[in-house]
Amino acid sequence: MVKITLTHKIRLKPTYKQENYFRQACGVARFTWNWALGEWKRQYEAGKKPTGLGLKRQFNAIKPVEFPWMYNVTKYASQQPFIFLQSAFKRFFGKKANYPQFKKKGIHDSFYIGCDHIKIEDKRVHIPKLGWVKMREALRFSGKVISATVCHVADKWFISLNVELNQRPQPCESQAVVGVDLGVSRLATLSTGQKFEGSKPLKKHLNKLKCLQQQLSRKQKGSNNRNKARIKVARLHYRISCIRQDTLHKLTSHLSNNFAAIAIEDLNVKGMMSNHVLARSIADMGFYEFRRQLGYKSQMRNNHIEVVDRWFPSSKRCSRCHVINDSITLSDRVFKCNNCGLEIDRELNAAINLESTVSSTGFQACGEKGAGPDSCRDETGLNEAGTKPCTDLYTF
Repeated sequence: MVKITLTHKIRLKPTYKQENYFRQACGVARFTWNWALGEWKRQYEAGKKPTGLGLKRQFNAIKPVEFPWMYNVTKYASQQPFIFLQSAFKRFFGKKANYPQFKKKGIHDSFYIGCDHIKIEDKRVHIPKLGWVKMREALRFSGKVISATVCHVADKWFISLNVELNQRPQPCESQAVVGVDLGVSRLATLSTGQKFEGSKPLKKHLNKLKCLQQQLSRKQKGSNNRNKARIKVARLHYRISCIRQDTLHKLTSHLSNNFAAIAIEDLNVKGMMSNHVLARSIADMGFYEFRRQLGYKSQMRNNHIEVVDRWFPSSKRCSRCHVINDSITLSDRVFKCNNCGLEIDRELNAAINLESTVSSTGFQACGEKGAGPDSCRDETGLNEAGTKPCTDLYTF
């Protein structure tokens, strides 16, 4: 049995009164974060060593007198920001994130609810000091709800439920090995010959987004028309995000369901984003989200993920004779080997080279090399939110 934590994000159907409660709780969480960040900076500049727990005690001492309105919402709205701030500074000092910033109203509004204050019953959830709120669908996972976060996206409210499951990994029926080469013109090329085209939602909706943003800039600040225009922009951003997520879910589900070992390259996405010509296209593909989804799905399927070093010459090495061709450039879409005469698609050649790194680890002793999709399942999992079969995404 393995402990796995999964998150199910469900859209809520709140009443007008419930929406007001959500906005107030988000305001409490935002105010607490900004107060804690300001106090942290003040104490740090004074030579002290602030901590999240110390700031929380200091805040709780003055809250009954200075901020009594905070008691109208769940206690977690004014407690959890201190824990989040502590984690944010830990990542900052570990050089994993930038310095924490103050939060602004209307941007990433959310608040946290602990497991002792959350109840789920069919298609409704119980919120502390509010009551039952309707959900668009029932919780998909039958496990222990350990936490929840209510957030505001565009003009919609969502609740993200973190569920802890105790289950046995369901290993893939096939022992096939595959190499995956990610790209900008094409989302992924597999060593089996399958080619997954990216949806490129930002590129497809860019003209519409520019038009809506131009309309927003012409509205008078503070007016109702400006607020309506802002919601239209937010809705389009949300739609773009959903399309990208859907494509990545189909791809990662296909990989985890059909291959026991998956080789991917450790891409330097931050360095790639510094190329201003390709930055938008790289962000539109969602490489980080691909890696995140593949990670937790492989844990459920007990897959082996081989992360190949970023300096491995997968694109320059011949997949047949292993001779490196240093003359190949980014504009060359066909790999030509001067040694053995092999001519092959550049990305397919890289994917085959990535697959060979898994074979060299000895995993191949228990499985069949390069088994194609015909011998494996090719369907979206029961818990996936795919809209079309995965086979619609790839070509041969």
